[in-house]
Amino acid sequence: MSAEIRKIAVWVEETHREIGQTISPPTRKAVAVAVIKNPFAGSYTEDLTPLMDIGAELGGLLGDKCIAALGITPAQAESYGKAAMVGEGGELEHAAAILHPKLGAPLRVAVEKGAALVPSSKKMGGPGQVLDVPLGHKDAAYVRSHFDGIEVRLNDAPRAGEIMVAVAVTDSGRPLPRVGGLTHSDAEGKDGLR
Repeated sequence: MSAEIRKIAVWVEETHREIGQTISPPTRKAVAVAVIKNPFAGSYTEDLTPLMDIGAELGGLLGDKCIAALGITPAQAESYGKAAMVGEGGELEHAAAILHPKLGAPLRVAVEKGAALVPSSKKMGGPGQVLDVPLGHKDAAYVRSHFDGIEVRLNDAPRAGEIMVAVAVTDSGRPLPRVGGLTHSDAEGKDGLR
């Protein structure tokens, strides 16, 4: 089953100044969102494999769109995250089916490597509701400077019978990180933790 996509939205957030300090180069986060038809809205279905396959399709598509929006190579991506909001008639397990079994592998290809788990969130909601996309370092989960997030909101999604799926990628960590811990430059990315 291929995703029946109603719309895709992509944008980049740049932070140039924070608390009176210049951020140079600016920290940048890209997020790509697909609004898709939920093929299982309105009824219980035991086998969610088609949604898992849609997740694989969207992981690569949305990850590639984030890389393109940032204008970077996959190797220059530093953190990533994923989230889904299920509209009326769906269930949280529909979001889980899209996000977990298969979305990660093609996203890792889009960002080159990705040894760490992809942070995720899922929720139910309606048009205009905010979806938080958590972010973490793509290769080393202990890099505290990359614990972050980005909000996405579309005024007309998700409608009943839809799922809003988001992938976020950054080329940096938070602006002005000062909480210590492992740094991006010291991360080895061998075990997904350090």
